[in-house]
Amino acid sequence: MRFDPKQWATGKPYPPLGTLYAAALMRQQGYQVSLFDTMFLSNAEEVLAAIETNKPQFFVVYDDGFNYLTKMCLTNMREAAFHMCKLAKQQGCTVIVSSSDSTDHYKEYLDEGADFVIIGEAEQTLLELIDALSEEMTMAEDILGLAYKNEGQFVKTQPRPVMKDLDVLPLPAWDLVNMQQYKDTWLKSSGYFSLNMNTTRGCPFKCNWCAKPIYGSRYNTRSVAHVVEELKLLINHYGAEHIWFSDDIFGLKPGWVPEFAKQVAAASLKFRFKIQSRADLLLQDDQIAALAAAGCENVWIGAESGSQKVLDAMDKGTTIEQIHQSTKLMKKYGIKPSFFIQFGYPGETKEDIALTIAMINQLLPFEIGISVSYPLPGTAFYERVKADLKTKSNWTDSDEMALMFSNTFPPSYYKQLHKYVHSNYHQHLARNSFANLISNPFKADIKAIRKALSVLYYMPATMFQKFKLNQTERSW
Repeated sequence: MRFDPKQWATGKPYPPLGTLYAAALMRQQGYQVSLFDTMFLSNAEEVLAAIETNKPQFFVVYDDGFNYLTKMCLTNMREAAFHMCKLAKQQGCTVIVSSSDSTDHYKEYLDEGADFVIIGEAEQTLLELIDALSEEMTMAEDILGLAYKNEGQFVKTQPRPVMKDLDVLPLPAWDLVNMQQYKDTWLKSSGYFSLNMNTTRGCPFKCNWCAKPIYGSRYNTRSVAHVVEELKLLINHYGAEHIWFSDDIFGLKPGWVPEFAKQVAAASLKFRFKIQSRADLLLQDDQIAALAAAGCENVWIGAESGSQKVLDAMDKGTTIEQIHQSTKLMKKYGIKPSFFIQFGYPGETKEDIALTIAMINQLLPFEIGISVSYPLPGTAFYERVKADLKTKSNWTDSDEMALMFSNTFPPSYYKQLHKYVHSNYHQHLARNSFANLISNPFKADIKAIRKALSVLYYMPATMFQKFKLNQTERSW
């Protein structure tokens, strides 16, 4: 996380959930497993001491495919992975890699020291591969979902079908994690302790800019009972107060959310959680009521744009009206709606940008996350712009915000737009708080007064950011 300044400053780390699933399965099958968690490392060299101490036969770089940041294939993370592969290889380990980045760039990883790259969903492939290697069998070509070199030539085997029954997997190997380090970091940054869970794999929707290199365009769901079992462990044993359900889409299966709320209540579990969903899935009162009853406090939706033209170009499958309806419904039940916003999609005009800003100002979501369109391999969007990418196709870290293809405005405009929209959003939040303070002065606490008075900062700050944005536009 230190390699990503934005994430390090935020101070909200989550353990490598995907890795913990693989570790649990391998351990269940009789293998001795140790976890070297790289979350808090200062440099990749630190892994060497763990290799020398444990002397593993197999060294597996296993990225957390449930964390959306891994899809971005950040170059500093890639370089760290390359370096760890080389260090392990020098110590005589067989090196195996599983990640979104290596799935898309398996040849580079094999050239940089990996013996095998697992393509896509990895648990079963990893088990079969290590079983074969442990028995000194040379049948890698018969293992689905694998890439490797044979006599200098790259070999990629047939894809592995996705797992459908997720309950067959053991619960993640949470005991391998240094929980105290995560807890201390969360308490320092946020005042509470949050852990991550997953209830599904995949996403069946077809947004043309969204890559799915690990879990694909499917949707398989864990049973409610299986999820509640893990919740009991995280809350009662590890002290989690909050859960991030890192599903691409939470609760899509009909009836799942009401049953989840019912079983959470029956187990007397008290916790708060946040999820990711879509505006068109959040239009029914009973669904939102069940989410609220279970403890949901925050829903992130891919609003993306306030322009229907842009949403349609993205093949988003949602409407501006649905964004408005779902936002109002969530607020009705005390759930905080948050928006992912994307600027810079090909064809987006200044008028489209204005519509997006107006939507944010009107709906006032709890939080906004702003990015610029980012071409991910394996997407229709990537194919559309790849000829324009030239030498740069990945960001160094998640806050780089560089537009990597030609568009309506230059990259510098979108970087300044990011600053302006954030400042403008906070100005409107402050204005709303000030209006509430004036209408109900005797109900206000110190926090509410501070929010209201922040308008004195954000009004001039927004004017300044708008001035710089106009300057950037004029210089283009």
